[in-house]
Amino acid sequence: MPFQRIQPEKLSRSVVRQIELLLLRGILRPGEKLPSERELAEKLGVSRPSLRDAIADLQSRGLLTTRAGAGIYVAELLDSAFSDSLVNLFAQHDEALFDYISFRRDLEGMAAERAARHGSDMDLKIIDTIYRKMESAHLKRDPSEEALLDAEFHLSIVEASHNIIMLHMMRAMFNLLHQGVFYNRQMIFRQRATRSDLLAQHGAINASLQERDPVAARRAAEAHLDFVEQMMADMKRSAHNEAIAKLRFEHAQDM
Repeated sequence: MPFQRIQPEKLSRSVVRQIELLLLRGILRPGEKLPSERELAEKLGVSRPSLRDAIADLQSRGLLTTRAGAGIYVAELLDSAFSDSLVNLFAQHDEALFDYISFRRDLEGMAAERAARHGSDMDLKIIDTIYRKMESAHLKRDPSEEALLDAEFHLSIVEASHNIIMLHMMRAMFNLLHQGVFYNRQMIFRQRATRSDLLAQHGAINASLQERDPVAARRAAEAHLDFVEQMMADMKRSAHNEAIAKLRFEHAQDM
């Protein structure tokens, strides 16, 4: 018969499985500090030796890391989908910029559609809360807070799609923005008119999600990224024309 005696699972293995799921689902984020060993053992209801065995297992697989005198952290590299050399290559070519925006358009359209279908009421509440914060930040002259909330808003939609592969892929995509590989996100929020357009687009995405309209949510997300793509193309063209005009001016000065 194909049956085998059930073996009791070690406590350390149960701890490993719980932390693995928190990492997989994106609840624990790269760089996040875990509670102290004593506090974590109490929360999990296990002995400290069992916890240490679990932490050692997760460390050996590069999922957690210990910083001397600082504690245990989620590994920073968990959402690094690209090597440093490839990231540097991306930064040197406009072709990569527009492919990046196109890729985000496709994935975020899909994520918005899935979020409208599969997102929980709490997921949609989180998205709406972030959008309301964006409205408040929009009233400030400094665009920094609004730019940060922009990334938070988009990632909250991906989280609401409940697709773990998409979640980790999109976090890797946004890491490239945080690193300034393609462009400085704050740059696109500097003009007041542009900020108003962007807020209206985010409002359309949020409204579609709150109404649980997957078709409208996808269209709104795609339209937003189409706008970003056109804006970046216009900025690149303007910078190119300015460089040519500067050469003409310098040449005229020498004549």
